[in-house]
Amino acid sequence: MTVCHAEEPSAVRKNDVGVLFDDGLENAAEAVARIYPDIKSGLERAIGWEIDFYPRIYLVKDHERFELMAGHSLVVGYAVPEKMVIVIDYSRVLTDPFSLSSIMKHELCHLLLHRYIQKTNLPKWLDEGVSQWVSGGLADIVTANNSSLDRAVVTGRLIPFRYLSKGFPDDKESLTLAYAQSRSLVEYIVDESGPEGLQAILNSLRSGKDMNSTLYRTLQVSFDELEKNWYSAVNKKATWLTLLIAHLYEIIFFLGAVSLIVAYVKIAIRKRAMRYEDDDDEITR
Repeated sequence: MTVCHAEEPSAVRKNDVGVLFDDGLENAAEAVARIYPDIKSGLERAIGWEIDFYPRIYLVKDHERFELMAGHSLVVGYAVPEKMVIVIDYSRVLTDPFSLSSIMKHELCHLLLHRYIQKTNLPKWLDEGVSQWVSGGLADIVTANNSSLDRAVVTGRLIPFRYLSKGFPDDKESLTLAYAQSRSLVEYIVDESGPEGLQAILNSLRSGKDMNSTLYRTLQVSFDELEKNWYSAVNKKATWLTLLIAHLYEIIFFLGAVSLIVAYVKIAIRKRAMRYEDDDDEITR
């Protein structure tokens, strides 16, 4: 992922943030600078760490150019921790369920985690899971949802978390599942040990401990035990019924299409039978 742009963008600098923006996004840039202090303080409370850096947020107007920068068609925003930069595809900001504030909080969380935790001690799943947790479940890709997790649990196709420590897969289905699993595991940790339990894990990683020793120190479990306990929890929730409910509209649409096909076949058969009857009448005459 890059931060390149065709020409030098305009900028707004105030409230401890710099906002770069393409032509036509002046009002959006002002909005970013205006809401940044609240997002910053909310994130500091959630994680328990001070944001002592000056981030730059770049609003990109053209979706195709953003896609080239991000390197993936599903991404709506990304962070570049080594430069303390956030890049947002503004063309998708108003697309449900995304909002400017939730995307900012998600990406700012990435910067905060990388500011205090060495990259080698910060698993990708934890980085993404915590960022989703603080932003109300929002991922920074278009299609992350819990139905992909339910489907994977029911069909036995979950991705082992050891494969989600250094990076996520590129294909759409696996990437969506990786985000959903990451969010689910972090939410499970919070459900079991409270926000303070998650903060204790992050503080341990910040002090230089690796994930295994951190979990023994904070939750008194190994990572394998944590993953097994999480799997038991999601397995109880994800049933064939919940999967059917999640895809209710698709099922109704499919059944409706099948009904139309059956009706069409019946009409065709009836017309053919009537034609044969007419032919028989002609012969008898």
